[in-house]
Amino acid sequence: MLSLAIFLPLVAAAVLAAIPRIPDTVVRWTWLAVTLVDLAILVGMWFSYTSPQPGELAFEEQLRWMPSVGSSYHVGVDGLSLPLLALTGVVFVACAIYALKDRDRQKSQAGLFLFLQSVSLGLFAAQDLILFFAFFDLTIVAMYFIIAGWGHGDAARSALKFFLYTFLGSLSLLLGFIGLYLGSEPHTFDVVELAKTTPFQNAPVAAGFVLAAIFIGLAIKTPTFPFHTWLPPAHTDAPAIGSAVLAGVMLKLGTYGFVRIAMPLLPDAWRSWAWLIVAIGIISVLYGALVALAQTDVKRMIAYTSVNHMGYVIIAVGAAGVVSDSSAQAQQLAITGAVVQMVSHGLVTAALFLLAGVLYERRSSYDLDSFGGLAAPAPRFAAFFAVAAFASLGLPGLSGFIAEFQIFTGSIGTVPLSAIALPGILITAALFLRALQRLFTGATCGLSVDFTDLRPREVLSIGSLLLLSVVIGVFPRFLLDVIEPAASVLAVLVGR
Repeated sequence: MLSLAIFLPLVAAAVLAAIPRIPDTVVRWTWLAVTLVDLAILVGMWFSYTSPQPGELAFEEQLRWMPSVGSSYHVGVDGLSLPLLALTGVVFVACAIYALKDRDRQKSQAGLFLFLQSVSLGLFAAQDLILFFAFFDLTIVAMYFIIAGWGHGDAARSALKFFLYTFLGSLSLLLGFIGLYLGSEPHTFDVVELAKTTPFQNAPVAAGFVLAAIFIGLAIKTPTFPFHTWLPPAHTDAPAIGSAVLAGVMLKLGTYGFVRIAMPLLPDAWRSWAWLIVAIGIISVLYGALVALAQTDVKRMIAYTSVNHMGYVIIAVGAAGVVSDSSAQAQQLAITGAVVQMVSHGLVTAALFLLAGVLYERRSSYDLDSFGGLAAPAPRFAAFFAVAAFASLGLPGLSGFIAEFQIFTGSIGTVPLSAIALPGILITAALFLRALQRLFTGATCGLSVDFTDLRPREVLSIGSLLLLSVVIGVFPRFLLDVIEPAASVLAVLVGR
């Protein structure tokens, strides 16, 4: 069932590529149908999921692949990965709906997005380091062609910067994986086996270097300060659906790597460097919010808020490594909040980038100062943007509040200095309220005149993401019941 969910989009992409001439209408609806079927499979997995015992996985599959180096096709899920698999399915469905009216090389675009969906799902399910790395690298390739092929502005340069920067991170990640392999006994790339044996238990210096290589590779992908400089141009010049997938799914590849690989496989080194990781997270939160506040370009503003929001995740996973006699519950809460934040950020920021795409589609501009009074001609657009903004800044009743409340409760419980990052929430509120004021209030002027409101496909695409944010904000139990048992297991692994 899990392999079917992973490879169904890839098979569909191969079929589309093999048929020489397909009408654009058929391509668009095939793309949407495949993403819906894939989401249905993931929803079925969600409802049939029961939390596995510590050290075990649900929907586990393992096949021989490269036995000579201890690598296999090993996939499975737990409460840390299942929410991100579901998030991936939702975001790709939203993008397929949003792109129903696109006319630019539909066959190639659909094929690339289906390919990207497969490799993203594969990474979240991978339980082998080589398999994880293969999917990690393939996401970079797919997104490079999406930015370069369908972007605008200086798309070629932004795509090249994205590729080189993130590929450098993947090389650092590969170096760390090789280190884990050499430090294990017996040598293996299997994540489950590595978690049982804990490499480098008696070699703290070597463990520190391996963790540094893995951390840099994942931090570039996240991205966190100071490894974030590829993100704003990539987002600004990418197409709307490319930005939605980049922010909604691909940034989570880095943060997921922390909770799947770095923390459980190198717990001693993680505890040793936990305070530095928390400091990096605090800097990312404050820096991302302050730089976003200075932007006049809507897309760049949203891009820098991603640095801010991913900083919360870094604080949480760092704080989970600060162990004391009374920190077990706080550690679990911080890890749970980190995973909820990944899901919340994926939904909300994908919606914000699709809304920014509406601005560019209508007026070819992201400039805040070029609009004004947009609420009058486009009330639905204004309402959706307001809901997404309030969810992003953490208003109660929306998913952002659930995530940030858990992160700060858990982080401050183990590292009181984490409270230094709290002004980041206030700055985020200020920048979104300023954007709402400049875009939507006052007399209708500039590019807002005769602005067309959201069309049905845009309402359905963006509205589905925001509706899920509201559901999580009001009824979070269905999500927390999946995450909390796995977070508890991870807290025990890090604290052992």
